[in-house]
Amino acid sequence: MSAINTLLVEPLGYEFMLRALLIASLVGTVCAILSCFLILKGWSLMGDAVSHAVLPGLILAYMAGIPLVVGAIVAGLGCSLATGYLKTHSRVREDAVMGIVFSGMFALGLVMLTRVESNIHLLHVLFGNMLGASWADITETALIAGLALLLLVLKGRALIVYFFDPAHARAIGLPVGLLHNGFLLVLSLVIVAALKVAGIILVVAMLIAPGAIALLVSRRFTTMVVIAVSVSLLTCFLGTLISFHIDAATAPLIVVIQAMVFIMALLFTLIRQRSPRSAP
Repeated sequence: MSAINTLLVEPLGYEFMLRALLIASLVGTVCAILSCFLILKGWSLMGDAVSHAVLPGLILAYMAGIPLVVGAIVAGLGCSLATGYLKTHSRVREDAVMGIVFSGMFALGLVMLTRVESNIHLLHVLFGNMLGASWADITETALIAGLALLLLVLKGRALIVYFFDPAHARAIGLPVGLLHNGFLLVLSLVIVAALKVAGIILVVAMLIAPGAIALLVSRRFTTMVVIAVSVSLLTCFLGTLISFHIDAATAPLIVVIQAMVFIMALLFTLIRQRSPRSAP
């Protein structure tokens, strides 16, 4: 009983730990749901690209004295639309265009970052600062995550049709272009919501790992979403508590645990696939 008290009850006695668990749960839930769409569409690189491309927007917003959220959304959407335009009007493949545009934006952001004074919290945007989250940060994250979830709920069915079969979606009259750009908007919103928790660098893993884990052990999209959210919440909870006890960085530890869960899910899948063959 004393061990349970030490592991669970003691950390919850600190307000900063409660704030960290709350904001991690908010971000973990919305990232897990979005990761299912990204994995099914094969857009894992898109999540990586958009998360890195928002850095210049964040710095410009900081320099202009406007909310960082505004700069991040404008930068993310601007780069996404630019990628779509270049893909349509050039012979270069989409993955190459994404690599050039988004890596260029991230490099530009790093150059700008070295020129901005008093930029400690901008570094937190790169690597996250979950334990330093305030109630204002939680409120902002909840609003952004709530808006993203609302958009996914309202257009979830249409997005699934578009992701599985774009030609069929176009044939039945779905606004394919609007769905594409709308999904990029949701992706940008989720990345902004996750900045305080995981930072730009680690948010990529939180946008990929839960969906990848769920894909290994499920065959229906609804089940996939449930598993992804459950895994994300569990790993966020464990990572936050363990980081308190071992005095480690919280967001990287969450990502490490998610990677371990992915390896276990992969091994479980391989064993399950081989078991019928080994039966006499």
